[in-house]
Amino acid sequence: MATLVKVSAPTALRGLVDLDTSFVRDLEGMYVPWSGDVVPDPEIVVLNEPLARELGLDPERLRSADGAALLAGSAPPADTTTVAMAYSGHQFGNFSPLLGDGRALLLGELVAPDGTRRDLHLKGSGRTPFARGGDGKAVLGPMLREYLVSEAMHALGIPTTRSLAVTSTGQSVQREQPEPGAVLARIASSHLRVGSFEFAVRRGPLVVDLTHYAIARHHPDLLEIDDVPDRVVAFFERVLDAQASLIAQYMGVGFIHGVLNTDNTTISGESIDYGPCAFLDAHDPTTVFSSIDTIGRYAFGNQPAVIGWNLARLAEALIPLVGARDDGEVDADAAIARLTDSLSTYAARYEHHQAAVTARKIGLRGAGDPSPLDDDESSLLTDLETVMREQRVDHTGFFRALSVDLWAHASGHEPTETAALAPNPGTREWLERWFAVLGDRATTATADGMDAVNPVVVPRNHLVDEALRAGEAGDMGPFHALFAAVTHPFDAPSDPRFALPAPDGFSDGFRTFCGT
Repeated sequence: MATLVKVSAPTALRGLVDLDTSFVRDLEGMYVPWSGDVVPDPEIVVLNEPLARELGLDPERLRSADGAALLAGSAPPADTTTVAMAYSGHQFGNFSPLLGDGRALLLGELVAPDGTRRDLHLKGSGRTPFARGGDGKAVLGPMLREYLVSEAMHALGIPTTRSLAVTSTGQSVQREQPEPGAVLARIASSHLRVGSFEFAVRRGPLVVDLTHYAIARHHPDLLEIDDVPDRVVAFFERVLDAQASLIAQYMGVGFIHGVLNTDNTTISGESIDYGPCAFLDAHDPTTVFSSIDTIGRYAFGNQPAVIGWNLARLAEALIPLVGARDDGEVDADAAIARLTDSLSTYAARYEHHQAAVTARKIGLRGAGDPSPLDDDESSLLTDLETVMREQRVDHTGFFRALSVDLWAHASGHEPTETAALAPNPGTREWLERWFAVLGDRATTATADGMDAVNPVVVPRNHLVDEALRAGEAGDMGPFHALFAAVTHPFDAPSDPRFALPAPDGFSDGFRTFCGT
């Protein structure tokens, strides 16, 4: 059984960071002890000071030479075992039995006074035994991308790993050309993934230990369920719901993860690994930006189904626990039946969350209103997707413009030329139906509520690309300006460009890369 007890071990950097290591204590076999590469000149490029304070860390000390060395992986805390985590994964549908942290390290866990436990994890800290031929390093541009996009997702209210810092290493890393090396310090409620369970189940009893640990860490209330199969099924259903909710939020903001493999599907329901990610401009379910997704497996519109497929792989890993019998044997058929029943609820869970997200975006429901949609409201949502797809509207700007339409309607005026659907006679029917379904709710107050959930600013691909290129060239000004805008996504930006879609033709040839 997991033992999530705070151990205050002395560290070489006492007062800078105090780490617990429950993952290492409880899950031998799920990691390899390892240290980061020593780098010549670590220097903080960006530091998330509000997050540092939230974690109980001192930003000034993190900016010191010792802090930069720690966050680059060059000076791990003494008396703390830093590890490369082991996991398997289905990548583009193909199973890889041994993936693991090829260029990352778990330094340990930060434990807040209220007992909240979060991983401190480094990405790009050097080659590990799981590197599979890679150099284990990361370069500045992709690490800045993850820092910016993960914090933008947090500002949008979407569960996500957080970014604490990007630290340059003083080394040049060879990609298509030499690029400046960097390390990302990432925070997560844990780094447990579907791929972790796929790894553990192939190592016998290890999957039992991992499942107990995951429950104790993320859903300790389930420990009150005495029957182990019942407890594990309840845990599986929690993961189902967390992932269904996460993907519904992806779809609401037009986010494309780009590489939703099982090793990038967390147990916590946090979004993880912002490699070839991107945001929609024109609403199109077939949109793919990732250079490695040549078949469109992880296209925008495929994300809900792909996560369902990934969760089926988690179900397979849980069969030994759900089918466990008193005589030590496993009733696989009974376990498969139970887990299949639970998995069959995923589609309804996703549809529930997706409808709730969209209903808030178009003013049919306010925050915290869980009431189900009636038939007219559900039909309106279905037809909205058709309108958006056929007209290839700008995904982010469209929802903000709808509130302009509602303001005009509520004030007794015709929608303006800048509003969402007014210029197109073919979509006027949907707009009029929307006003009719809103009924007494067609007010300026409802429009204000819509503006509270529909961002003005998301990390538009052309702006992210522009900021990263400047940062790689040594000018962090554009990055900081864009970061300020995307971390206040519901406010009018200081630069109006941040609220506009990409120039015509930009998205046609735009591709994102993993940065490995």
